[in-house]
Amino acid sequence: MHLKRTRRSLLQAALAAATAALCGPALAQPAFPSRPITLVVPFAAGGSTDVVARIVAQKMSEGLGHQVIVENVAGAGGSTGAARVAKADPDGHTILMATVATHALNPLMLKRKPYDPVTDFEPVCLLAIVPNVLVVNPKLPVKSVQDLVELLKADPSKYNYASSGVGTPLHLSGELFKSMAKVNMQHIPYRGAGPALNDVVAGQVPIMFDNLPSASEFIKAGTLRGIAVTTKERAPSFPDLPTISEAGLPGYETYTWNALFAPPKTPAAVVARLNAEARKAVADAAVQERLKTFSATVVGSTPEELAAHVKAEIAKWTPVVKDAGVSID
Repeated sequence: MHLKRTRRSLLQAALAAATAALCGPALAQPAFPSRPITLVVPFAAGGSTDVVARIVAQKMSEGLGHQVIVENVAGAGGSTGAARVAKADPDGHTILMATVATHALNPLMLKRKPYDPVTDFEPVCLLAIVPNVLVVNPKLPVKSVQDLVELLKADPSKYNYASSGVGTPLHLSGELFKSMAKVNMQHIPYRGAGPALNDVVAGQVPIMFDNLPSASEFIKAGTLRGIAVTTKERAPSFPDLPTISEAGLPGYETYTWNALFAPPKTPAAVVARLNAEARKAVADAAVQERLKTFSATVVGSTPEELAAHVKAEIAKWTPVVKDAGVSID
């Protein structure tokens, strides 16, 4: 009897060991990252979002021990690249460099919605905020926000403003200005900020809202007149430019922001690792110096703070989009 019990115990122990050996690898979480990470930038190379992505990706690669490779997937105002990440494997090896366009504006304007900005992503980190700037052709007889408002009210049907396209953050910056100042300007959309800027410099269109990095050289050269920046605080690179809020429209605020998102159901431990490396990257002195060259304000948020930020941005832009009557097929 004792021998039978001993044999039974040995058999049970052997079976338990075999089961552990078979199930252990399946149940254990693989190390992250286990290969290079693809950082999808949903716009063409060369823009401010692409620049921020490449600066941050280079630094994150050092901490993660695997390269973070930037891949530009342009189309549909950023929605093509964002939708790709929303459907990617939730293992953290494909992530998105998002903006206000992908996570606030496009979902409000697109009739066919390829993703939900809240439920179809795991927020990782709000990296930086980039100001926009109100600029005019130097021949326009205005030097302040108040001058511009008075000019527009004096002749409501005369003046146009350019943007990088229908439904872009620059377009809606103009619509918010019109709404808050109670003025009228005719919107002239272009296929990108570059052509729009060229026509404002040439005097074809007198007014534009643009990202500060791309407008800064024109302002310095005097071929555009900077009127005011769109953020709550003045831009470090142009400390003499007031904010629109302080110059006559209290509460006015728009900007471009860059944030990292992962696909839905990405494990919390993976999100935490990505967040930690992203925050370390933007806290690096060399990275901050490079971002400040185009007046980006470093944030480095938690995932929870980014989630709240997205919801606040959607709430802010919903009435603006509705009032402007903007929709995209």
